[in-house]
This record gives sequence, structure tokens and C-alpha cells, in this order.
Amino acid sequence: MGNDVKPTYTLDERGEVCPIPDVDTRRKLKEMRSGEILEVLIDYALSKERIPAGVKEVGGEVISIDEIGSSEWRILIKKL
Repeated sequence: MGNDVKPTYTLDERGEVCPIPDVDTRRKLKEMRSGEILEVLIDYALSKERIPAGVKEVGGEVISIDEIGSSEWRILIKKL
């Protein structure tokens, strides 16, 4: 599903470990308008679990989590 969605913003958090990707994602979502899409690129497996859990608190909804490489993921989040 995520392949046909065009992100409004991209956060490249590859090379970062918790809590940096989580904090950066929440901060960016708070700045965004309803309906905008945030793409988050990560390579830290724990962030794949933590980011989706945290986005609900700041008015976001995870559209998809896709593996894009060896130990790399793309998370698409819609601001509600």
C-alpha cells in the first residue's frame, strides 16, 4: 500500500538509535498539517516498534511499514 503514497516530508533517521528517531518523528508530526504524509527511514529495529506506538499520541496514523533493504525500513505516517 505504501508504494503508491507520495510523502510530504521525509525524515532519514538511518544511523540513529532510540530515542532519537522516536523524538524526531513526534516533533515533525506536531509541526505538520492534517492530511500530510511523513516518510521515516530507519535502520534500528526497535524504532520499527516504538515509532508506531508513539505517533498515535501526537495525532498520527501509520499507513505502512515496509522493509526497503537489509535491516532498513520505511514507515509512512499520515497526520490526522
